[in-house]
Amino acid sequence: MSTPADPTPLSPTNAFRQTLCAIVLGACTTLASAQAAGSLARHGDITPLCGTKPAVVGLTDGFGGAAWFKTTAQEFKDELSKCKNVTKVIYLNANGSQQKYNSDINSLVSQGVNVLVSFTHFGDASLPVLRNATKAGVTVVPFFSKISGTPGKDYVDVVYQDPGPNGVMWADFLAKTVKSGKVIFLGGPPGATSSQGFMDAFKAGLQKYPNLKLVEPNYVVTNWNPADAQKAVTGLIAKHGKIDGIASDYGLTTNAAIKAFEQAGLPIPAQATLASSNELNCKYLEYKKAGKAWQYLSLDGTTTLARAAERRAMAAYSGAKFNEPLAWSPYAYVDSSAGVDPKCDASFPPDADLSGQLSIAALKELFN
Repeated sequence: MSTPADPTPLSPTNAFRQTLCAIVLGACTTLASAQAAGSLARHGDITPLCGTKPAVVGLTDGFGGAAWFKTTAQEFKDELSKCKNVTKVIYLNANGSQQKYNSDINSLVSQGVNVLVSFTHFGDASLPVLRNATKAGVTVVPFFSKISGTPGKDYVDVVYQDPGPNGVMWADFLAKTVKSGKVIFLGGPPGATSSQGFMDAFKAGLQKYPNLKLVEPNYVVTNWNPADAQKAVTGLIAKHGKIDGIASDYGLTTNAAIKAFEQAGLPIPAQATLASSNELNCKYLEYKKAGKAWQYLSLDGTTTLARAAERRAMAAYSGAKFNEPLAWSPYAYVDSSAGVDPKCDASFPPDADLSGQLSIAALKELFN
């Protein structure tokens, strides 16, 4: 499968080589776990894991409205297309409702799915319904954020994005490019498990940089919505005056933050983000061409985590030997400090993510 980019992950920083003991979703992230994480720039082959038993596979989303989730679902389906024994794929989207999320999982069980991969949008609150699906004989693999529970009882395994390395890389980048000043972290909706994990990791990464002051003790709620994010950042500008660096767990909110500074007539501060968007990357290249680019780091490939989760699930269902990591880290898709530019395609939607494993042709089919 060709990729939209030829990604080269950043070499580990000095800080990344050190032990990072930070409370991230209740776990202490150490050097060993960070080194064990797989890179989302490279994936294994699902074919030997498929087995021969017919399989009906389900994918549940907590909120599937944005292009990121649509792309993730397509990555998932593309991965499964290599398993000839998969007879049906069912996708359900909870649209932000935990009640519907639980209902969706129960519905998939009643429809006879053999394998269920579920986005961990609601964290530990979903453990009971995942446990019930497991009791019903479904091979369950939650993915994205690490949650509590017991493998073999509540699910097979959790495949998750390790927030520890992200927090360190964001902090290192801001220290390198900003050196000193006020920084903030933009998250998603209230109570988002992944946002809290990234916030905790970012705090831990900042501990060795006393000249960088985190001026908001909690992540700034944006609901992963551009309008809400722009409004929140406008308020932060009024509250704190000069802001020197922003970290965010979604490129869409980073783009909204930039618009807030543009509207205010202020220079755009350094941006360290996750899951960049087409609009954001096109804007960066436009500013760079005009000699006005801001400092920019984006860690990407996150839409492909569903592929890693599906490989784990199919291996468990088929009984195949599985030796891939459960923890994964995105790669540096953009790094202004290293001269790494993103891809931009004006024919795609503004919130499209071009950093995954889908071909350009597949992305055009998806968005058309």
